[in-house]
Amino acid sequence: MSWGWLIFALVFWAAAYALNVRLANSSASGTRAVGLAVPIIFGITILVVWEGLVRGLNVPLVILPAPSAIYAKFVTSVPTLWEDFVQTFIKGAMTGYIIGCGAAFITAVLIDRSKFLQAGLLPVGNFIAALPIVGTAPILVMWFGFDWESKAAVVVVMVFFPMLVNTVEGLAATTAMQRDLMSTYHASYLQTLTKLRLPAAMPFIFNGLKISTTLALIGAIVAEFFGSPIKGMGFRISTEVGKLGLDMVWAEIAVAAIAGSAFYGAVALIEKGVTFWHPSQRG
Repeated sequence: MSWGWLIFALVFWAAAYALNVRLANSSASGTRAVGLAVPIIFGITILVVWEGLVRGLNVPLVILPAPSAIYAKFVTSVPTLWEDFVQTFIKGAMTGYIIGCGAAFITAVLIDRSKFLQAGLLPVGNFIAALPIVGTAPILVMWFGFDWESKAAVVVVMVFFPMLVNTVEGLAATTAMQRDLMSTYHASYLQTLTKLRLPAAMPFIFNGLKISTTLALIGAIVAEFFGSPIKGMGFRISTEVGKLGLDMVWAEIAVAAIAGSAFYGAVALIEKGVTFWHPSQRG
């Protein structure tokens, strides 16, 4: 046990905590700069304390590698990590996300026009959405093969129904008075949809899109556990765990975390521009 590292970690945590409290209570607490500084300081604090505890307690690499070891592996494995990223995120997750969310949106509009579909498809959708991925992924891998197409199919299944339910909810969000007003203007269904109901549904639609960003990446990674070519984030994680290469596993996790956060942030940024009028975007 190295007491120096433990003391350093404790002192750094105390100093960072005091700094964050001071920033939060300062007159500039509501500014964008402070809003960015607080989570950045918090994140750096977690990494430093993690490093100090691992080194101070002499934690074995196979239990938990230090952030410095993960970073070293990250730097030396950039080509492999990039290849895995393209295979899993670009080909599998993004393709499935676009197809699944697009199909869910079109289906939601059809359901909105048909009470029969609304009564019959939504309960079936809720049932399918409740199926565990560990049960559906092997089946889809057998149907679509071991390459990224089967991973995209898993993603489609995972994102379709959350997106569908949110879009249907959004299309029903307008009030009877608003719809009656459009009727007095002799607006067609298409005009009512594009001028009133779709704009009102945008917060719900983007909620479904944001939920689907995390589901897409999770689905693509987990699906690779059940069959994949010799590349992909899920494949690399499963093989490196078997070889006790935990530094590489954490490097892949870091890539997944960065990609997932960036993906979610991009959708949230688009939402802010599209639904600027909504109360949730003010302030």
